[in-house]
Amino acid sequence: MAIKKEEMRIKIIKDGPYRITGGLPLYEQVIVTDEAGHTRELIDKKEYPPQETYILCRCGASKNEPFCDGTHREIGFDGSETASRKPYIEKAEIFVGPELKLTDAQEFCDHSRFCLRAGGIRNLIQKSDNPEARQTAIEEAMICPSGRLVLWDKKTGKSFEKEFEPSLGLVHDKQKGCEGPIWVRGGVPIESADGSMYESRNRVTLCRCGKSENKPYCDGSHWMNSQQILQFRKKWGLGGV
Repeated sequence: MAIKKEEMRIKIIKDGPYRITGGLPLYEQVIVTDEAGHTRELIDKKEYPPQETYILCRCGASKNEPFCDGTHREIGFDGSETASRKPYIEKAEIFVGPELKLTDAQEFCDHSRFCLRAGGIRNLIQKSDNPEARQTAIEEAMICPSGRLVLWDKKTGKSFEKEFEPSLGLVHDKQKGCEGPIWVRGGVPIESADGSMYESRNRVTLCRCGKSENKPYCDGSHWMNSQQILQFRKKWGLGGV
């Protein structure tokens, strides 16, 4: 089924699910780790049969995951959208190294941990005149599913971004033994329950456990509580503490 780009959209239903239109492909994905335990990539495990329209659970309690079965009404799910509507670049801190610039909007962090290898991306950009450090930093930024991290070439002013076809991925975090967010790729429009539009971006992750404090975006609450999130960010110098 071909994607109908003029119709593709994620519509957030008030205190309810996500309504997906436009024939967007839906995949199950798994986070792959290396021998040292660092998360390295996301790979597709399964593609769902194509559907022009489908409804994805947002409360985390459906008995027909990943699809909605109406349980949000039974449990009184509060799906209030609390995320800031400021553009990404206005939220982001800027870190500058010899050859690379990093923009980092920490509130998008879904704690999928792709940025921690080799001492972490903030450390790597400070050594970006070293080819190995530069390449590792680029890899870490480009695979960051939440779009928190964007890396820029100082000489050209261009960002390092993979060109994704519009699609959705249901992330499984094997290392943490849990289901993760919905990885939204390729600039899919996201419409709020109030009818307004979120900033269109190449990479974002949406909450599907119902616990995020930054709805509709994932904040890592599928595997950490608020205190654990603060401790994790403090340990890695990631801000938000």
